[in-house]
Amino acid sequence: METEPEMTQTQTRRFFITGVSSGLGRALAEQALADGHDVTGTVRTDRARETFEALGARATGIVLDVTDYAAIKPAIDRIEADQGPIDVLINNAGYGLEGTIEEASLDEIRRQFEVNVFGAIAMIQAVLPHMRARKAGHILNVTSMGGMITMPGLGLYHGSKFALEGITEALGKEVAGLGIHVTAVEPGAFRTDWAGRSMVRAERHIPDYRAVFEQLHERRAENDGPHLGDPQRAARAMLEILKVAAPPAHLLLGSDAVRLVGDQLARLQAEFQCWRTLSCSTDA
Repeated sequence: METEPEMTQTQTRRFFITGVSSGLGRALAEQALADGHDVTGTVRTDRARETFEALGARATGIVLDVTDYAAIKPAIDRIEADQGPIDVLINNAGYGLEGTIEEASLDEIRRQFEVNVFGAIAMIQAVLPHMRARKAGHILNVTSMGGMITMPGLGLYHGSKFALEGITEALGKEVAGLGIHVTAVEPGAFRTDWAGRSMVRAERHIPDYRAVFEQLHERRAENDGPHLGDPQRAARAMLEILKVAAPPAHLLLGSDAVRLVGDQLARLQAEFQCWRTLSCSTDA
C-alpha cells in the first residue's frame, strides 16, 4: 500500500537552473516563478537573458556557459552575496550526441562529457560550500531514462548520463548528514527539442553500422508526433519533491521511463539470477 510522503512547509526559495532558454529548463523556471520563487537561470546570449528576465521581477538571467569552469564559482559566489542564498540547484543544461562509439571523434566525446558531466560537477562544487554552511539545500541533476537504459547509436550520450547518475547517487550519500538532499531526475520522451536542435550527430562513415541507425530512426519514426511527456507537468512533479521531508534519490518522469527502466531492471535481475552460480564461484 502506497503512503503519502511527509510534506514540509512551503516557502519561497531561490532556484539556480542551468539552461533556461527552452525545454524543460524553461518550464521549470516558469513553474517556479508562478509559485512565487526567485529564479536565476543560465543562458548563452544577452538576448536570451533579456527574454528570460521578461518573465518577471523574480527572474534573473546570467550569461554563463557551463563549460566555462573558471567563471562558475565567481558567478555563484556573486549571486549568493548580491541576491541571496541558493536553496535549489537544478543542473538541467545538456545535449545528446548521436553516433556509434567507434565513429565519434574524441573531440565530440570530450565535449559531450564536458557539458553533461563536468559542467554539472563544477556547478555542484561551487554551490555546495554555501549549502553546507547553512546545512540546507536541494540539488537536482537532470539525467535521463538514458542514464539507466541504453540504445545503440547513443552510447556516448548514455555514458555521460550513466556517469551523472552515479555521481548524483554517491553525492546524496556524502551529504546525507549535512541537511542537503540530492535527486537524479530521469525524464523519458518529452515535448522538447532534444532530438532536434539539442542533438549533435557524429559523422557516419562505416557502412557496417547502417543497420544500427536504420533501427534507431525507425524507432523515432514510430514515435513521431506529440510525445506523452508535457514539460510543464514534469516541472510540476520536480517542484513537488521539494516539498517533502524525504525526497527520492531517483525520480523517473513519464510513463515510458517507468516502463522501459522497469523492463531493464527485470532483465538485469533475470540475468544475474541465471549466472548466479558462476558469479559466486569466485569466492574462496
